[in-house]
Amino acid sequence: MSRFVLPEYHHPDFSSPGLRDAPVARFAPCVRAGVAPADYHATAIYPEYVQTVKGKWILLRQSRMDCVIRKVNDDTLEVVEFRRLKVGDLVAVGRRENGEDGIYVHTTGFMGADAEACEKFAFRTSTSRETSFSIDYDTLYEILRHDRKNGFILWVGGPAVIFDSDARRAFASLVDKGYVHGLLAGNALATHDLEGALYETALGQGIYSKKQASMGHYHHLDAINAIKGYGSIEQAVHQGGVLNGVMRAVVENKVDYVLAGSIRDDGPLPGVVGDVYAAQDCMRALARKATTVIAMATQLHTIATGNMTPSYQVMEDGSVRPVYFFIVDMSEFAAGKLADRGSLTAHAILTNVQDFIVNLNRALV
Repeated sequence: MSRFVLPEYHHPDFSSPGLRDAPVARFAPCVRAGVAPADYHATAIYPEYVQTVKGKWILLRQSRMDCVIRKVNDDTLEVVEFRRLKVGDLVAVGRRENGEDGIYVHTTGFMGADAEACEKFAFRTSTSRETSFSIDYDTLYEILRHDRKNGFILWVGGPAVIFDSDARRAFASLVDKGYVHGLLAGNALATHDLEGALYETALGQGIYSKKQASMGHYHHLDAINAIKGYGSIEQAVHQGGVLNGVMRAVVENKVDYVLAGSIRDDGPLPGVVGDVYAAQDCMRALARKATTVIAMATQLHTIATGNMTPSYQVMEDGSVRPVYFFIVDMSEFAAGKLADRGSLTAHAILTNVQDFIVNLNRALV
């Protein structure tokens, strides 16, 4: 049984002088499709409140950074990408974030009165491969146990996750155990997982032996060709063509997944979304639900997901909880790059992703 308890969320004190006297937010119409009005307000990753009528502050739901706020009516606001704006849409304007424009960005909602004070000078304040990660693992175990039944756990994976036989089995096991509610990946993860199911190789190398198979450089192409013959990954699984692996587990457990295509893709597999904005829409649909995100060994997919995932989630009962974001990579640069792109709430675990997923599976039942 999980002992994990979500941190309490503290709403702003709207009776304080700065917010009590704040004006109603201003909205301006779009005069061209896809073009926001001058002085538009761009959303951040933090909870944001908009005063639509005097004394009525609305907390944005399903937010994401670098978008705009579209007004449906005094009770409903939407966070949308610029490309979705239509002529006549009313968009929030004003770039001051402390209530001066009727918009308040709340950066301390999950910080209680007992929040730890930081020393002005201290050693080892940045994350590196020398950092201790024991508490991060234990925290992640607790979060996953909690969110298996009470949240939406979204995984973002690169092909390195399935290049090792133990890691591939471990990730499939986590799917079977119910710790995976959504999966974002590219053509490569699914292709090499299916190659592993058909040939026990990934890019022609044995996923256990590490030996190069004869004509192994054909295997990933043969795997794509075979799946196309079935018509889809789902049909390949249902017809017994794929008996093990991550995609088998995802299909059999009815886990939502998005395979976003790229210019360098071979094939690709059926089901890969080739249009970049269609892929973004599909990814965004899952990111909207996420309460915990674990991104493993895929820098571009990780940054993309980080940019569309807010730091909070408004639940069906109206409660507000944090969205936990973990990046798992051997590269300090990858973790730093995510933070540079604005995903300030991401926690990095710098390790071999294959060891990570095996250890995670052993710890979770």
